[in-house]
Amino acid sequence: MKREILMNTTARETRVAILEDDVLVELMVDRPDAARMVGDIYKGRVEAVLPGIQAAFVDVGTEKAAFLHVSDVALDDDDEDEEPGAAPAADEEEAANGGSGQGGGGGRRGRAYPPIQDIVKKGQDLLVQVSKEPIGTKGPRVTAHISLPGRFLVYMPGSDHVGVSRKIEDREERARLRALAREALPPRAGGVIVRTVGEELTKEVFERELKALITLWKQIQKKASKARAPAAVHREAKLVAGIIRDLFSQKVDSLIVDSTQVFGDVKAYLEQVDPSLIERVRLYTDPKPLFDAYDIESEIRDAFQRRVNLPSGGYIIVEPTEALVSIDVNTGRYTGKKDPEKTILKTNVDAAREIARQVRLRDVGGIIVCDFIDMETKANREKVLQELRQHLSRDRARTKAFQVSELGLIEMTRQRVRASLYHTQTGACPTCGGTGRIFTPETVVRRIERAIRRAWADGKEKNLVVRVHPEVALYLLEEEPGFIRGLEKSLAVKLALRDDPLIAQDEFRLVSAAGHNDLTARFNLG
Repeated sequence: MKREILMNTTARETRVAILEDDVLVELMVDRPDAARMVGDIYKGRVEAVLPGIQAAFVDVGTEKAAFLHVSDVALDDDDEDEEPGAAPAADEEEAANGGSGQGGGGGRRGRAYPPIQDIVKKGQDLLVQVSKEPIGTKGPRVTAHISLPGRFLVYMPGSDHVGVSRKIEDREERARLRALAREALPPRAGGVIVRTVGEELTKEVFERELKALITLWKQIQKKASKARAPAAVHREAKLVAGIIRDLFSQKVDSLIVDSTQVFGDVKAYLEQVDPSLIERVRLYTDPKPLFDAYDIESEIRDAFQRRVNLPSGGYIIVEPTEALVSIDVNTGRYTGKKDPEKTILKTNVDAAREIARQVRLRDVGGIIVCDFIDMETKANREKVLQELRQHLSRDRARTKAFQVSELGLIEMTRQRVRASLYHTQTGACPTCGGTGRIFTPETVVRRIERAIRRAWADGKEKNLVVRVHPEVALYLLEEEPGFIRGLEKSLAVKLALRDDPLIAQDEFRLVSAAGHNDLTARFNLG
């Protein structure tokens, strides 16, 4: 598979796009006003301990207190990297991001832990690392299991665990790396996980990076000892540096940057850790914007649309909600030739591939429910599920897809570390409040009628001005031309209609003609 990384840098924004076979599959955006927190280490102070949910809230200086679950503070010595679906710290990418990912504390949540009140106390100072960004009304999630990522290793100072990334599949190489790590680790120095890029790692490189990470940990401890909680004591690498450290390897065909400074920084870093990769780094100098040259701006725009078209002619609808993300599959204009089951299977297989791409591209997390078109045979349902799982396996985030239900639904979960592109790049519409729907002009007119009748019943207003959006005014002129005159006659009031483009399309203003008082709040009760 062809893999490319594109880096577009301006003074106020850095965008990183990952392409697989010339198709955009991931987009990461970094802005000064929305700095990333995952991996940052804080000296926090325990604000509250809640035994009922086995959790505590820790003040780390953010607007909302950080959430700390007992699973992220209790000692856990299991050999996690050998357990499929085990705690996220076993996975190199999550360990690099500070441990536990989405809400439930990974696979550790089902284990027995001591009461949290026996481990942490209110007012206690605690060194914690952010494992999940603040999302919506929730504060960040933190862990006391600190991990420091390097190019080849993840160093865990509070553990004695030695592991190897599951993505290194060769048994002999895994055994060699584990033995190398145990031999090179000084006594009581902590634990390590060898990352995927550490395949064929030598003892010399291992010891050099481990020494650097241990030195960094000592610096963090020293800074924390002098700091007064709450305080940040270590910031994780910024987006570009993190991408080079975590993703750029021999499996990436090229890294293209459009900034001379970033190009120089990348080359300087690679000279230290992997000079063989320098030839894959290219400086883009064409006057045409980098993302335009690779024709991915349109793909980025599509990532914010509800509807995504499929190659077969079908389409999917992606709907984020408060509790989950729902994805609906439709055949659209694709009707096949003769066999309806083959038509449905073709659409569902295309949709499975696209769903796996869209959840990566949009960076959605939590619970995702996919409503595939009903299939009659179990073999076809299994084929769609396997197609989805195969493409989800390329995702750096932890995912799990469950069996197709009798209703044709596939429920899946995806690790949520930060808010999705949808939440970080868009805001709620001031007109519809984020629902995506507004009242029709006819509905607005009925609301106006009820408001006028309430004002008449109040007995104090006999001369009213109704201000509406031009679309509503047009509706009244064309569809209900006798509306105003009819109300005037039946209620014995004087009414004037005024169009106002500054009013939202599904709102109106009821104003007293005499005193110019806005009466909308009093009489517009629905």
